[in-house]
Amino acid sequence: MSGYHRSARRRRRAAALALTTASSLLALGVQSGPVSAAPADPGPSKIVATPRAGAAQTTLSPAARTSLIKSATAKSGDTAKELGLGSREKLVVKDVVKDADGTTHTRYERTYAGLPVLGGDLVLHRKDGRSTTSKATRATIEVTTTTPKISAARAADKALTVGKAADVKRSEVEGKPRLVVWAAGSTPVLAWDTVVEGVQDDGTPSELHVVTDAASGKVAQTYEGVHTGTGHGQYNGTVEVGSTAVGSSFQLVDGGRADQRTYDLNQGTSGTGTLFTDDNDVWGDGTQSNRQTAGVDVAYGAAATWDYYKDSFGRNGIRNDGVAAYSRAHYGNSYVNAFWQDSCFCMTYGDGAGNASPLTSLDVAAHEMSHGVTSATANLTYSGESGGLNEATSDIFAAAVEFHSDLEADVPDYLVGEKIDINGDGTPLRYMDKPSQDGASRDYWDASLGGIDVHYSSGPANHLFYLLSEGSGAKTVNGVSYDSPTYDDVPVTGIGIENAASIWYRALTTYMTSSTNYAGARDATLRAATDLFGAYSDTYLAVAAAWAGINVGDRIAVGTNLAPIDDQTSGVGQEVSLQLDAYTTNSDATLSYEATGLPDGLTLSDSGLISGVPTTTGTSDVTVTVTDSTGSAVSDTFEWRVAFIYANGTRVDIPDVGAAVESPITITGRPGNASAATEVYVNIVHTYRGDLTVDLVGPDGTVYSLLNRSGGSADNVNQTFTVNASAQPVDGTWKLRVRDVAAIDVGYIQQWRITP
Repeated sequence: MSGYHRSARRRRRAAALALTTASSLLALGVQSGPVSAAPADPGPSKIVATPRAGAAQTTLSPAARTSLIKSATAKSGDTAKELGLGSREKLVVKDVVKDADGTTHTRYERTYAGLPVLGGDLVLHRKDGRSTTSKATRATIEVTTTTPKISAARAADKALTVGKAADVKRSEVEGKPRLVVWAAGSTPVLAWDTVVEGVQDDGTPSELHVVTDAASGKVAQTYEGVHTGTGHGQYNGTVEVGSTAVGSSFQLVDGGRADQRTYDLNQGTSGTGTLFTDDNDVWGDGTQSNRQTAGVDVAYGAAATWDYYKDSFGRNGIRNDGVAAYSRAHYGNSYVNAFWQDSCFCMTYGDGAGNASPLTSLDVAAHEMSHGVTSATANLTYSGESGGLNEATSDIFAAAVEFHSDLEADVPDYLVGEKIDINGDGTPLRYMDKPSQDGASRDYWDASLGGIDVHYSSGPANHLFYLLSEGSGAKTVNGVSYDSPTYDDVPVTGIGIENAASIWYRALTTYMTSSTNYAGARDATLRAATDLFGAYSDTYLAVAAAWAGINVGDRIAVGTNLAPIDDQTSGVGQEVSLQLDAYTTNSDATLSYEATGLPDGLTLSDSGLISGVPTTTGTSDVTVTVTDSTGSAVSDTFEWRVAFIYANGTRVDIPDVGAAVESPITITGRPGNASAATEVYVNIVHTYRGDLTVDLVGPDGTVYSLLNRSGGSADNVNQTFTVNASAQPVDGTWKLRVRDVAAIDVGYIQQWRITP
């Protein structure tokens, strides 16, 4: 929950003074942002701005792109050293894009001891000899051994079991499991990546990746590799389609777009089927009964998507390499879906229930093909919050393609799948202005979002994009009525769909990585808005406001801003260092700091650093005020508790299914007994906390159970327990006792503290 929703006692603020911010189309935690100095009423009108020309990505010829990739590859060893990577790590160039001002953004995959590192991707941004990075993980890539305890055969068996549990029919392991380093979790581990092929419940092909810890045999992650989602079309009306004359006939081969091809699968489920062919270059008749009609919609959707990315961003095809994907219509019998596959670099469309309603509308085509763009860039992992962002990205660009095409037969809107009427009641699949209207999607972010289906966790990002494009409240766009709410009931001003899409595209292709979550996406879009429109421009502030509208971060006010300060607890005699996070949107303005209520022994420096050594126990309300040189000011009030706190930060390894280990803390000079509310903070790094028993042992030997194999398969113990230890003397040796009572997973006590 954002800082605006804390209790009234803690949130007292002085008034600010400003004197001068493969997934199918169907579906079968965030840090608080800054405390703002008086959020402004955004008003009813859209913000109009022109992106900075220097931040536009230049259109690279295939030869120029290849040259940049070769150059980056030749320097990858030096780059690895520059980034401080270990001697066993290597960088593998995936892509390079270049801005008009000469900035290059090189996207790398990583290997460790020759093994692929999943979740180790990064982007190096370089300009004028200076560089910054966007990383999927900040963890050091290192594993104790590259020799697996679990065999490939056992990993394959485990993956098959997982596939069957996920209802993948006719499941079989594709090839052999691949040994990798899995770096998307809390700690990098050696793992097997197994692909289970089969068929999902609705007939969609499945390429289920099962990542298995190569030491424990436990499943670290699963994600799906299949992303589902002049002619007369059923949905697009009369449109131009690219065709090629071959002798006396014509083929749906689009020579203007790298020979994009459209095939008729003839109700098959494999291969490419038959290339659509016609004798007079007039395709379809607008009715479903004519097989070419679906081909027209499919071919047009592919062409419109190609044109959108090229016209808007200079992107040369899905992978930006000038290579065309191909499309397949009439897949299966009564197949109610459409999907994208990286493995074939192709799009596939079913004909709907009773083969009567093909899923070939323009937004479906753009949605599915945009999964290919995501795969070629950030490659957002298709599970958890990143999976929701992956799905939302496809919905976002589906809407953008519709507005770019501006068809009379498919009027642009912020609805998904409204033309195909898959529910049979005239309703769309998804609503971007208020996603919960579909009965399952979320409107706002919360901490549980990563645990639901990615088609529904996409809701908040879709909602964000609508708010950013059109703004909140009731309005009519192209004859469609919308009424978009915000999480905090504060209005949001739109910036227009073109600028909103430009910001999302730059964030996706330049700053997002495979593990980006909602908080990371906010950061990426703000960085993109800075590139395109300038930091703290009206457009930049609108991006922050739209994220606040879905409960991710806070608005940024014009003037002085201060990040919320959590309640503090410090120990008597223990050094304190707390840096305030403040800034001002007023250019060239300087900041000054003052504080009241600081505990004895602490001071606030001119740079906003609270430091010192507390000398007296007690609790006080501290108010910090930050003022910039124009007079704009903001304050925050929080609680600071000073107590007797004792800690042990020496690592103690926990043996697997072994004897209990102990970490001691000895207290002297404290007469009397401990509190009935003694606090024990425990930080244990362990990949399966359900294996552990954790006890506090008092000075007289009394044992207090803190954790008894609770928490299941979750990683780590990082929490504070409260114990009635009033029968114990404070003086003496207290021990944290930990035992691992189940096989395979291991870990260690990182640190613990006690406040008796």
